Amino acid sequence: MTDTDSTDNTEMTRAARRRFILRGLLRALIMTIILVTVYFLAPLSWIDGVPVAVVFVLAPLVLVAVSWWQIRAILRSQHPGRRGIVALAVIAPLYLLLFAATYFLMALADPASFSTDPLSRVDTLYFTVTVFSTVGFGDISPASETARSVAMIQMILNLVVLGAGVRLLSAAVRRGREAKDVDADEENAA
Repeated sequence: MTDTDSTDNTEMTRAARRRFILRGLLRALIMTIILVTVYFLAPLSWIDGVPVAVVFVLAPLVLVAVSWWQIRAILRSQHPGRRGIVALAVIAPLYLLLFAATYFLMALADPASFSTDPLSRVDTLYFTVTVFSTVGFGDISPASETARSVAMIQMILNLVVLGAGVRLLSAAVRRGREAKDVDADEENAA
């Protein structure tokens, strides 16, 4: 194998670089499609008997566990930059979908939680994205204290996810690249 054929080499041909980037973007797209499909097809109504407080505890635990797993994958990856893109394509939709599922379950448990009744999964995903993007059209709004509290938590966490989350993923990519460079230097010295 020549140096230009290797994806480890920074001197990849343009075609190889395009294929490499395309594979990373395709992986990210597939992961996003899988997460959205699970959100729309998973039977969430069985959770109706679970107290909302339990959902408030489990959802962040799921997000933290998946984020930790993604960061470890970046650090161990041969291609941390591409793996970082995939991680972002998993963590960001998961974050939004967990809030959408929480709002959906809240609307099931107490239809008066929101100004619009009933709320579908599309409605709660739409509401989640409008809160995330700070657009807030006002057609769906939290009506109960609990729903308002969760929306406030999402607003605050949006800032954390955008700031600290992106910084953490960037640091993991940088660290993964540095580790790969150290390994390459050790191989060249041998």
